[in-house]
Amino acid sequence: MKLVFAGTPEPAVPALRALLDSGRHEVVAVVTRPDAQAGRGRRVVRSPVGALADEHGIEVLTPARAGDPAFLARLTELAPDACPVVAYGALLPQAALDIPRLGWVNLHFSLLPAWRGAAPVQAAIRAGDEITGASTFRIVKELDAGPVFGVVTEAIGATDTAGGLLGRLAESGAKLLLSTMDGLADGSLVARDQPAEGTTYAPKVTVEDARVSFADPASAVDRQIRSVTPDPGAWAEFRGERLKLGPVSVLDEPGPPPGEIVVERKRVLVGTATKPLRLGEVQAPGKKRMAATDWARGSRIEQGERLR
Repeated sequence: MKLVFAGTPEPAVPALRALLDSGRHEVVAVVTRPDAQAGRGRRVVRSPVGALADEHGIEVLTPARAGDPAFLARLTELAPDACPVVAYGALLPQAALDIPRLGWVNLHFSLLPAWRGAAPVQAAIRAGDEITGASTFRIVKELDAGPVFGVVTEAIGATDTAGGLLGRLAESGAKLLLSTMDGLADGSLVARDQPAEGTTYAPKVTVEDARVSFADPASAVDRQIRSVTPDPGAWAEFRGERLKLGPVSVLDEPGPPPGEIVVERKRVLVGTATKPLRLGEVQAPGKKRMAATDWARGSRIEQGERLR
């Protein structure tokens, strides 16, 4: 089939690479978000998907909006059979959805209808789900509500971070998206409507969502921190400044009151509503990430001080 692939961040790269390497489909163009500033130097850089397309000499389209007339005209000229999508990052108007004869097919990192929306992996970890996965479905006007072509499942481990889990799903999901394109090409694949029940939503995670409340149970704090690692990154306030927190360990022993810090020779503990947590790595403002024990020694933490 002739395809136009839409995607932007690193988790979309395995899917594009799988389609390029398959030899069974022709990716005639890539749609990605416009080049943006990144890094300390604020250099304007191509998205990871756009960069891979450049390596393969594929046309890259970067419309400010997917409804731009020039973009719609070029997409019509390309006449794709289907448009596979992975984390493109912009809404698709009906005018765009109507162009490919087999529609736009999205790879979404959840078992739909669970966790529709922008942050399904983060939501699954934070909710304590034991199983998640990826789904391919035909895009319709309603958010992530289209009929599903296929799914793969993935267990969520006790120490999984959003970054690690998303990395695994990006690889298994790439295979699923390729098999979906194969099934559409030979006519063997039929989409099935999503169940009417079991719908949950996963809105975009903000920096404020990543602020840790140590008044919560230890298990909830652990899941919250892992769900926002590495992005946007968990944090709490210490001495009026933001302290970034890496994944923690839940301890099965008595602990201090919620938020109170206890510094020992080889570990740093903080209390929660239930069990204490052992801090792993932390990052103070203007500093590199470091072991919590090194941070505590340098900060000369006094008895009774808290993370808030």
